[in-house]
Amino acid sequence: MIKNIISGIKAYFGAFSLISKLKLWKYFAIPMLISLITAIVIFSSAYGLSDDIGTFISKIWIWNWGKEIFTTISSFIGGLTIIILGLILFKHIIMALSAPFMSPVSEKIEAYLTGNIPSSNRNTTFSEQLWRGIKINSRNLIMELLITIPILLLKFIPVINIFSTILLFMVQAYYAGFGNMDYTLERHFKYKESLQFINKNKGLAIGNGIIFLLFLFIPFFGVILVLPLSVTAASIKTIETINNKKY
Repeated sequence: MIKNIISGIKAYFGAFSLISKLKLWKYFAIPMLISLITAIVIFSSAYGLSDDIGTFISKIWIWNWGKEIFTTISSFIGGLTIIILGLILFKHIIMALSAPFMSPVSEKIEAYLTGNIPSSNRNTTFSEQLWRGIKINSRNLIMELLITIPILLLKFIPVINIFSTILLFMVQAYYAGFGNMDYTLERHFKYKESLQFINKNKGLAIGNGIIFLLFLFIPFFGVILVLPLSVTAASIKTIETINNKKY
């Protein structure tokens, strides 16, 4: 697992140069616009809701003693909750809508790395790629929320809340990497087979997703560059893994 996580991270090192070498930037124009608009809408809305959620949570504490401390903690947790939910929505929306634009990028990378035209088991159209992107990311969104909400409740427990933050980050990273890898898997596997592949290669997904999430902390440029670099890195490792398993 650790080895695969590191491998997923290291794939980013050559991503920028590979995009330039294969002249792939033009394919990222619309996805980068989608990413920027989605980030503005989601995070501006989230900023306005954080205080409201904090106030709502603080009403649970009906006693006067410790009210101020609980309100402070509630405001922090409210803000954190909004940030986490915002990140979850952001990544799944941009991945779903960008699917038809990312699949050709992954295909060109595969052709370059293998020296052959990709042997695809899945001949899909633009609309089919979009539908698969929506299907995969809707499924992942539901699964991620089901895991995230219980972890957020652990924030109220001292000491344990430190570990819950790490766990939350890893869960977010896993599903981010999952979405990036599926642009390549779409050509080779059906829906259920792709889920099985990701399940066997969790480390690669987490490694790719870790850098994906860190990019989002870079003001402005992070949300613009996150898809090109993360999809390229994911394509490199996914293609490598598929070919290794074939032989």
